[in-house]
Amino acid sequence: MGVSAPARVAVVGVHGHGSSHLRTVRALAARGRAVLHAVVDPRPVAGTTLAADGPQGPLVPAATPWYADLGALLADSPPDVVVLATPIHTHLDLARSALLAGCDVLLEKPTAASLAEHDALVAAAAAAGRRVQVGFQTFGSGALAELARVVASGELGDVTTVAAVGTWVRTSAYYARSRWAGRRTLDGVPVVDGVVTNPLAHAVASALLVAGATRAADVLDVETDLWRAHPIEADDTSSVVVTLAGGRRVAAGLTLCAPERADATVVVRGTEGSATLRYEHDDLRITSHRGTRGVSATRTDLLENLLAARADPSVRLSCDVADTGAFMAVLDAVRTAPAPRPIAAEHVTWQGDGPDAHPVVHDVVAWCDRVGRESATFTALGAPWTR
Repeated sequence: MGVSAPARVAVVGVHGHGSSHLRTVRALAARGRAVLHAVVDPRPVAGTTLAADGPQGPLVPAATPWYADLGALLADSPPDVVVLATPIHTHLDLARSALLAGCDVLLEKPTAASLAEHDALVAAAAAAGRRVQVGFQTFGSGALAELARVVASGELGDVTTVAAVGTWVRTSAYYARSRWAGRRTLDGVPVVDGVVTNPLAHAVASALLVAGATRAADVLDVETDLWRAHPIEADDTSSVVVTLAGGRRVAAGLTLCAPERADATVVVRGTEGSATLRYEHDDLRITSHRGTRGVSATRTDLLENLLAARADPSVRLSCDVADTGAFMAVLDAVRTAPAPRPIAAEHVTWQGDGPDAHPVVHDVVAWCDRVGRESATFTALGAPWTR
C-alpha cells in the first residue's frame, strides 16, 4: 500500500550537521512530500539561527515541537521517519528505539561504532519490518552507479587497482567542537572518529561499492596503517588496503593534513582503461578503447529516496543499512588496530593560528596518491614519517 500523505519527519541533532537535514525537510515540505514533525536536541532551538526567518523561511518553524531527547518524542508522538544526525556512538541505541516505535530511519554515517553494532541494527530493522537508510550520500549518485556499471561491464579490462584518495584539511577548531571529535573511545565506549571512518568514509565506502563489496563477508582482510599529526586520539593520516573475497584489493590513502583541500576521488585502473570519480561533484571521467569521456550525473537525495520507498515498496533504498557491512568491516579493523602513531614534528609544518591552525604532513598528497596507485600502505612504501 502506498503512502500518499506527507511524511512526518523528526530530525535528531540539529545544531551541527543536522541543519542540512532540516533544509532538506523544508524543501520536501514545499513540495508536499514531508512535514517537520519535531526536532530533538539537548539544546533548544528557540532564539537560534535555526528558528530565525529568512528568504525561504526558518529551518525550524515556530510551531515545531522541540524535545530534549528522542525517548520523550517517541512516547508522546512518534513520527513516520526519524533522521539521526548524532554522535557515532549513539547511533545504535537511538535507531533501535525509533524502529521499535514503528519509525523508518535515516542514519548519518558511519552506521555504528562497531561491526557488532551494525549487525544488531540490521537485525533490529528486520525484526521491526522498517527501513534504515545510511547517510552515504554518494550511494545516491548517478556517477557512482555509472562507474560501478562500467567496471562490471569489463570496459576497463581486468581491474588492477581500486583506490580511494582524499587529501583534506581539518583545523584545531574541528577537533574542539565536541567531546567525541577525534576520539577512538569516550567514557569507555567506542567512537572511532578517524579519517578513514568519518570525514573520508564516503571515499572508502564508495570504493568498496565499485569493487563489488557491500557485505562484511565480502572482506577477507584489512591492513591498516594509522597515523596522526593533530594532538588527538584517532587517526588523521592513514592508509588502508582491503583484500576482497574475489581477490580484488581496495587501497585508501587519506589525510586531513594536506596543505589545501582537494577533491576526493575514487580511481579504478584496469588493463584496458581507467576511470576517476570526483564523488563530491558527481563527476566521472573514463578513458578506455572508446576514448575519453566525461559523465556528469545527478544525485538522488537519501531522505527523498527513503520517502519514495515508503510510498512504493518496489523502490530500493540507495544505501540500505545491510549494504554498509563491507565498510563496517573496515571500520572494525580500524577500531581494533593499535592506536595511531604520532607523526614526528620533523615531518610536519603547522599553518594558521589559534582555532584555524592545522598541521601539514610533508609530501602527504603524493604519498596518498602512491597508496592508491600501488595498493600498499604508507609503511610498506617507505613514507618518511613511518621509518
